Amino acid sequence: MSESNAAVGPDQPPVVVKIGGARAVDPAGVIEDVAHIAAAGREVVVVHGGSTAVDDTLEAMGTEPEYVETPAGVSGRFTDEETMEVFSMVLPGKLNTDLVTDLRTAGVNAVGLSGIDGGLITGPRKSAVRVLEDGKKKIRRGDHAGKPESVNVDLLASLLADGYVPTVSPPMLADDGTAANADADRVAALLAAELGAELVLLTDVAGVYEDPDDPDTLIDTAATPSEFEALEAAAEGFMSRKVHAAKEALTGGAAGVIVSDATLRKPLLAALEGHGTWIAKDAVAEIGGEA
Repeated sequence: MSESNAAVGPDQPPVVVKIGGARAVDPAGVIEDVAHIAAAGREVVVVHGGSTAVDDTLEAMGTEPEYVETPAGVSGRFTDEETMEVFSMVLPGKLNTDLVTDLRTAGVNAVGLSGIDGGLITGPRKSAVRVLEDGKKKIRRGDHAGKPESVNVDLLASLLADGYVPTVSPPMLADDGTAANADADRVAALLAAELGAELVLLTDVAGVYEDPDDPDTLIDTAATPSEFEALEAAAEGFMSRKVHAAKEALTGGAAGVIVSDATLRKPLLAALEGHGTWIAKDAVAEIGGEA
């Protein structure tokens, strides 16, 4: 692919790229692409998760990570107090530091932030969550998780205007003044919505499939509400969270969303040039509601 593609130019909207935390995702290719795009003058925000590293650390401590399913069929982590401590240690403490180091080594003027720094990401803490267990709806209490709702836009805009590449990780600052786990896809979606940015969700598969067991069923685009509804119906497990984040981003003002493969040689450039599943803003224009 050509690195002179117009997708990297300064006349383009900002791009928010979320790097998944799956074991197969190596950020090296993304780092190279971010360096190229930022040098060309396009504003970039990097968001990262770290679910695999958190799980590995919990297991090394003798604790089994816990995942739950909501009545809506969305899978997610249950974050008890011990998990929250590990989460805060691993994401902003190690993974963010390592990623910012690698970005700066590649010539990117990166600055690392958690959602707590400067009140960058805030919202309500959901200490009790509805889950589905053995086909029954139950209430689980003691969750240290929050819903990202607000962005310190002045801080974000100031960093971008000064030529920095904000590199953001959860946790977020909850409305009760505590640190709370936040889904990194939803954090990226919120930032993209606030900036009117293109959102690129990079993961360890090529995009959203009609049949997750058949790689030939990749959904290339969702440009209408009916196509988006089909996309939602097809998404399973972790992918349902990404499709939900896409919906939040687009209803909030993002320019478009791409779900694509982080394992490609130039994953971010590939996504911006057409690889993966593209979701247009008009695809959610007539869809309301909230999870």
